[in-house]
Amino acid sequence: MKHAILAGLLVTAAIAPPAVAHVTLERGEASPGSYKAVLRVPHGCGREPTTGLTVTIPEGVHSVKPQPKPGWALATRVRPYQRAYVNHGREVREGVSEISWSGGTLPNEHYDEFVFVGQIDASLAGAGRIFFPVVQTCATGENRWVEVPVAGSSGPLAAPAPALRIVAAAPAAQPAAASVRAGSLTIAQPWSRATPGGARVAGGYLTVTNTGAAPDRLMGGSAAFAERVEIHEMATRDGVMTMRALPAGLTIAPGQTVELKPGGLHVMFMGLRTPLAEGQTVKVTLDFEKAGKVELDFRIGGLGGRAAPGGEHHH
Repeated sequence: MKHAILAGLLVTAAIAPPAVAHVTLERGEASPGSYKAVLRVPHGCGREPTTGLTVTIPEGVHSVKPQPKPGWALATRVRPYQRAYVNHGREVREGVSEISWSGGTLPNEHYDEFVFVGQIDASLAGAGRIFFPVVQTCATGENRWVEVPVAGSSGPLAAPAPALRIVAAAPAAQPAAASVRAGSLTIAQPWSRATPGGARVAGGYLTVTNTGAAPDRLMGGSAAFAERVEIHEMATRDGVMTMRALPAGLTIAPGQTVELKPGGLHVMFMGLRTPLAEGQTVKVTLDFEKAGKVELDFRIGGLGGRAAPGGEHHH
């Protein structure tokens, strides 16, 4: 009887799912194109703190740039690609194949994230899942999150590599109207940028031209995806970048064209209810003192974009 119970326990242990507290990607799905990878580290090695993290970049993910972390040394390994890729019109034949953060200390009781950005090539569209093997180094040991599924095997993995499922790109958004007329105002190219998971704010950008004889004022607005829509200004004063709300609104003088753009005047979407995804179009209603409420379609560009979708340039 004892032997039977022991055998049962061994079988149960063999088929039990692995602990979920391994290193994972915050976004488990992505389409070909720009991708921001956030590696989530929920624990150390046993009770030991994490002192290093190394991730291997799979073929087909190119033009990778890691994000430095204060207190951690950053190193990369560059290798030739198996084929040439194109990034914003430029052919690239080599790039980062491995990223290492080291020299820091992440206690077992704490959580942190390690970030890099890159391009997922269109050739991976039918790949299903790709994997980013990670080695987590601690004071006297390491966790090797490097296992990938074997064809024909359906069992759980003890130390799975972070996986990214490649999905079809969302249908291209219909081009927004070149401009919208509201009273004496002409509003052109409303757009915003994709937001990372967990973001609570986003910026909105557009151009407003007043062709009338009297000033008008942009007061704010509303959007289903945000709790509040305000008008803000970013400016550099004495070498310090500051941002402030404009509770009195933004005046557009007669004959004036005002551009709301990254790093300057902008619409601020506060308290995001849902993230903004590249390629989608969202409706925003802006409130003008004289022109009234104006509904606009804001096109969502890439994360960190500097210009409206279709005209932006990333490196």
